[in-house]
Amino acid sequence: MLQTFYNNFGFLGALLISTGLFIFFIFWISGIAGITELPESPSKKWKIIFSALVPPYPIIWLIIDMYKQHRYMNTDTN
Repeated sequence: MLQTFYNNFGFLGALLISTGLFIFFIFWISGIAGITELPESPSKKWKIIFSALVPPYPIIWLIIDMYKQHRYMNTDTN
């Protein structure tokens, strides 16, 4: 797979694409881990299934959750 990237995009392109895919995978797994830590609710099971089948969902959830925590921490200190 890396050889195909290298043949099509060159060294720098292959490096950027493989690094981007790796980071996407890490964020996907950390988003799923964050969703599994939610309090028990009827929708939790469906959120976990949906996050495993649709990789952008846990990444978007992770970014939104980080933003909410950032706002909570800023309002807490004021």
